[in-house]
Amino acid sequence: MTTSHWLTTPLGKKRGRALGLDFHGNPGRWNAITDVGQVAVGYTTLIKGEGPLVAGSGPVRTGVTAILPRGENPVPCFAGYSSFNGNGEMTGTLWIDEIGQLQTPVTITNIHSCGVTRDATIRWVVDNAKTSGQDWGLPVAAETYDGELNDINGFHVTAADTLAALNGATRGPIELGSVGGGTGMCSYEFKAGSGSASRIVDVNGKSYTLGAFVQSNFGLRKELVVLGVPVGKYIQGGEFRSAGTGSIIAIIATDAPLMPHQLKRLVRRVPVGLARTGTIGHHGYGDIFLGFSTANGNALADPSGAVQQMLFLPEHHLDPLFAAVAETIEEAIIDSLIANTNMVGANGLEVRALPHHQLVEIMSGFGRHKS
Repeated sequence: MTTSHWLTTPLGKKRGRALGLDFHGNPGRWNAITDVGQVAVGYTTLIKGEGPLVAGSGPVRTGVTAILPRGENPVPCFAGYSSFNGNGEMTGTLWIDEIGQLQTPVTITNIHSCGVTRDATIRWVVDNAKTSGQDWGLPVAAETYDGELNDINGFHVTAADTLAALNGATRGPIELGSVGGGTGMCSYEFKAGSGSASRIVDVNGKSYTLGAFVQSNFGLRKELVVLGVPVGKYIQGGEFRSAGTGSIIAIIATDAPLMPHQLKRLVRRVPVGLARTGTIGHHGYGDIFLGFSTANGNALADPSGAVQQMLFLPEHHLDPLFAAVAETIEEAIIDSLIANTNMVGANGLEVRALPHHQLVEIMSGFGRHKS
């Protein structure tokens, strides 16, 4: 089965499958994290100005991504997190580690706006307290660095931008590339940003969905690998990084019934997908991952204080989900590169999009292109 959403984004940008890339696994309807339960994604994208960098004025190439685990439903989700390299930030993880629950939306932005989106999410939680029953929170806010293209010290992301992303979050197919928090991000010295993918997984005769969302901002050109082909060695020009700097934030969602420690096990497999794209995890990276399950809502929603029952998969049945994590992370990163265009940012720096025709030629030469 193939759907149009596997091939193009809502704005018509091509995805990897449209170029004949034969990714492993069976995607969900939209091949996005929004294939899972009620998960909703919203963006605020900020692009303005050009020319020399003037702190406080621009150029601006940044934004906010908001992920709502159950849409408008305030019931928490069981959750777990992990880090591959810790030169980054994801707030709220101490509380997740303590109680094994995600109780707020997730926001992703640039490193110097992380506090803004965190605090604005608290405002959003309080404003919705009448319907949510929650008037406090320790929100999850994560970041990667977009200072190569963006006036990062101009602090252009506002609380209003965050609230717009939260209030505008929807289900269905989502845009990829230079949108939301991913607007100013680059991977393997190509233009990157926001990426997503999903898989339908069979576990002991039952079908579950797993989805990934990445804010991709890491890697040197020479490292880039696409489906086992060292593409980065064959496409030269426009490199701008002298060292392995950058980060990636990955969010994994599933409707499979999992306990918090199992979700931590799940997100520990994110580096498998990262490695498939060529990265080694440089010293300067902030690689931080969060996973949550939309199952067991009834147990988490019951305010009675009574003893609760929950469902969970046996540990020895988790391998198909582990595989899905690796597959979706790999595809999400590659799609963040393919569903993109050139961008000119601060001080006239132009970051190229991964050229489709060259990619197809290289993949065909290695026998890795599907007609």
